[in-house]
Amino acid sequence: MFGPGSAPLSAFIPSLTYNSFEYFPMDFSNLIYARQSVRAYQSTPVPEEKLQALLEAANRAPSAGNFQAFEIYVVTDPKQRQTLAAATFGQDFVQNAPLSLVFCMHPARCEYQPAEVFAMQDTTIACTFAMLKVTDLGLASCWIGAFSPEKLAQALALPENVKPVAVLAIGYAAENPERTSRRNLEEVVHKL
Repeated sequence: MFGPGSAPLSAFIPSLTYNSFEYFPMDFSNLIYARQSVRAYQSTPVPEEKLQALLEAANRAPSAGNFQAFEIYVVTDPKQRQTLAAATFGQDFVQNAPLSLVFCMHPARCEYQPAEVFAMQDTTIACTFAMLKVTDLGLASCWIGAFSPEKLAQALALPENVKPVAVLAIGYAAENPERTSRRNLEEVVHKL
C-alpha cells in the first residue's frame, strides 16, 4: 500500500533505462490515445531489452485467483512467422512483423470454474498489458484474433491443454494509419 510511512512509489517502479536503450514513458491518457493497430512494419528487429520489457509487462497483468493461466510464445524466426501468417488466414503483415507474441490460455492452471472463462480473461489481460507496453516503448502492434486455432496450435506445437487466444504482431511502424473511429459512449454504456 502507498501512503504515509510507506516506501515512495519510485521504489516500486523499474528504471526507465533498459540496458542499451532509454525510453520516455507516456502518461496513461496519452498512451491510450496513441495506441492504434499498425499493419506495416520496418524490418528492424525488436531489441532483446524491449522484448524483455514487453514480457515483464504481460507478466504483471492481473489474474483471476493469481493462477496466471496463460502462456506466451515468442516468434521471431522468419519461417515460423510465415506459418503464423498462414494460420491467420493469410494476413501477410504478420509475416513481415519482426516479432509476434502468441498468447495462449492454459485452463489447467486455474482452480476456479469454469476454468476456460478465467483462463481466457487472464490471457486477454496479459495481451492488453503487452500491447500497451508496445506503444510505451515506441513500437507498434496489431492484435490478431482471426486465425485457425488448429493451424496455430500445430505451428507452435502447443500441448493439447494450451489454446491460442491472440497473436500480437510487433515491430517499428512503417505506416501511420488513419485513426479509426469509436462508437459514441451512449451506444456502449448503460447506466442502471
